[in-house]
Amino acid sequence: MKPWNERVVVITGASGGLGLEMARQVAEYGGMPVMLARSYGRLLRAASEIKEQSGIAPYVYELDVSNEAAVKETFHSIYASVGAVDVLINNAGFGKFDLFENARMSDIKEMFEVNVYGLVACTQAVLPYMKEARSGHIIHIASQAGKISTPKSSGYAATKHAVLAFANSLRMELEGTGIRISAVNPGPVKTDFFSRADETGEYEKNVEKYMLDAKTVAGKTLKLIDKPKRELNLPRWMDVGTRVYQVFPALMEKAAASQFRKK
Repeated sequence: MKPWNERVVVITGASGGLGLEMARQVAEYGGMPVMLARSYGRLLRAASEIKEQSGIAPYVYELDVSNEAAVKETFHSIYASVGAVDVLINNAGFGKFDLFENARMSDIKEMFEVNVYGLVACTQAVLPYMKEARSGHIIHIASQAGKISTPKSSGYAATKHAVLAFANSLRMELEGTGIRISAVNPGPVKTDFFSRADETGEYEKNVEKYMLDAKTVAGKTLKLIDKPKRELNLPRWMDVGTRVYQVFPALMEKAAASQFRKK
């Protein structure tokens, strides 16, 4: 891989939360962050702060990843203006927690449009260039919800299961091409994710002591660029739980029922 001062790292959903923290750290390492998000105003403010802190001025592009035509146009512009993309971090996504019988189909469809189809579209946009260069790394920000589904998150969990299935298939397809595929599966991260996911605030309050720090998750995610691995599961104790669940699902659903119903 190139040294950090020659790397271009594209991050979707970069106007806040984990995406913004990863952009900050890319700049601190000397890399060039390319920040994509729907909120152009927030992107500009974030990029200005990063430039002030690091001396590196990130590229910013307004993009709704659920708009396939806009995805193609944006990545074409990136390759024309910035150059080769070394790393794509598919971070854009959101959740909405509801009992399924009360869930709105519009919310479920939007989650799939952003969390799955948007991620797939961005991946497809960089693949031809990465294959030609025989180099590149695509990192999907998935979730522990993609390993263990819990009540009130059926739609969200389904999208993250889909992301992991896509990542696993793509990894095998690209073997020998020089392109790496990683999936990051964090538990709850302390960001504004929950302001939409659970408007009552109950879930965030119930799991507050387990929440991961965005700066820590961002740092561990970026370390995958230099030390690639198939999956990064955070925190470690939660990863142990998912492994046990895969072997003894019925036992885990019974034993951890109260924890699964924290939402």
